[in-house]
Amino acid sequence: MKTYRNLPLFVKILIGAVLGAILGIVLGKQAAPLKLISDIVLQSLRLLATPLIFLSLMHSLLSTEVKEKTAGRLVWILMTNTIFAILIGLFVANLLVPGSHVHVPAPTTGIDKKPFDPLVDLVGKIPKDFVNPFAGNDLIGIIFVGLVLALALRSLRKGEHAGKIQSLIGYLKLGLDTILKLLHWLFELVPLAVLAIVAQVVGTTGFDPLINMAWFVASVVLALGLMCCVYLVRLRLSSKIRPIQFVKGGFDAFTLAFSTASSVATLPVTYACATEKLGLREESASLGIMVGGTFNHDGTALYEAMAALFVAQAIGQHLTLAHQLVLVLMAIIASVGAAGIPQAGLVTMIAVFTALRLPIDYIPLLLPLDWLLDRCRTTVNVAGDLVSTCIVDR
Repeated sequence: MKTYRNLPLFVKILIGAVLGAILGIVLGKQAAPLKLISDIVLQSLRLLATPLIFLSLMHSLLSTEVKEKTAGRLVWILMTNTIFAILIGLFVANLLVPGSHVHVPAPTTGIDKKPFDPLVDLVGKIPKDFVNPFAGNDLIGIIFVGLVLALALRSLRKGEHAGKIQSLIGYLKLGLDTILKLLHWLFELVPLAVLAIVAQVVGTTGFDPLINMAWFVASVVLALGLMCCVYLVRLRLSSKIRPIQFVKGGFDAFTLAFSTASSVATLPVTYACATEKLGLREESASLGIMVGGTFNHDGTALYEAMAALFVAQAIGQHLTLAHQLVLVLMAIIASVGAAGIPQAGLVTMIAVFTALRLPIDYIPLLLPLDWLLDRCRTTVNVAGDLVSTCIVDR
């Protein structure tokens, strides 16, 4: 058990997937009840998604110190990068239709067939009070409340309440660290959830759904590669740093991001690459990497958009243009709320699925191969931080 605890999470997930496949072969149709285990883990992750996004949003908006003009420029760069990433992901998923190669069991929660009006749906999520969004776990309402509160509190930072605001920031950081600790504990149960869902799928439908996941992996890697091309083109047009210089200067950060799957763990190296190897100003590096890195998760946004479309295709639930516009909005919000730790995107993905009325039952199916995709999208996240910093520095 000591050796097992010291293993990286992706190795534990792979072990769970292998044991689940063996268990599915042995039990056959009798493996179906094991799905209850993955349901429990998913509900627990959904429980933590609310405070994670709320506290991360509040803390980020209150603790950042940027000039208005530079902040506006940075916001424009980050938002356009994220929108580019999501649109690329949706384009590739709609073009290749990876979900059509996967046949999974019908969702136990059923498919919502009601007419979908994105404007009515979004307006209906504007909270009528401060309590109901938290009581109903309405993530869009919670984000709305957090954004309004953070902006109001931010305007009081330099007045008579400055000391209290600083104390509040400390409490928000404590709350955020607490949620991250709970997430780390819960991540220890994720391999068990993977074992259960793989055993259930193999026992009831065989290996085809898992083998055909290769289509999804290839689609995501292709989309991330296209996003990297967008970065290099934008860098060439809007920065003094040339693409080859950028790749060489940021190579250490990219390597560490891929090996750790954590943009937070990579921050010090990313900062050093920006200031020492790329010759960017410390002010630009602090803004683009330390501040921008909190909000910038282009790879995560791209992945979550593609994951939602993939699952919808796999279960035969057609997502109209209206659905996909909401998907763009929710992927942006979820990517901002995603902490820079491994598998945090798993938590915010639940918010995306919920907003689109997609069953979250199939999220564990993505996990056996997520160890690779998590590293790829984290590397793209770090590359996006560096690109934004280079453009701001100019």
